[in-house]
Amino acid sequence: MPDPNNIAYKTLLGFDFGMKHIGVAVGQSITHTASPLITLKAKDGIPTWTEIGSLIEKWKPTALIVGMPLQMDDAKQLMSFAAKRFMNRLYMHFKLPVFEVDERLSSWEALDRRNAAGNYAKTREDRNKMHAEAAALLLEQWMRETPTN
Repeated sequence: MPDPNNIAYKTLLGFDFGMKHIGVAVGQSITHTASPLITLKAKDGIPTWTEIGSLIEKWKPTALIVGMPLQMDDAKQLMSFAAKRFMNRLYMHFKLPVFEVDERLSSWEALDRRNAAGNYAKTREDRNKMHAEAAALLLEQWMRETPTN
């Protein structure tokens, strides 16, 4: 896998992986900002790959970032292995560099931000938007932590 410090990544797609939902966001390394795009449905962690392909075609990212679920003591959990499998499949399908970022508490932060803005998750659609918002937070975190050229 390429070293994230040696390649200039411009447009990035971020994924908040889940077994039923996968949040997607787009980010720009120049501005270090990210925006939520969509929450995709998944079945046992497997998305509809053509949906991701359409996003990749539209946004033309130079790398993909996936949240890695870890326990608070840094231990891996079952979801960590499922996320790693998703990362491998992303790479196999699209041949783009795929990097992970620690996603601990990203969903909670997305919920806190929504609540602070008065956008309470009242409906299922509102709750689904939180996955894409969590993906945006993950992307911004990765960009803060990873110096790019």
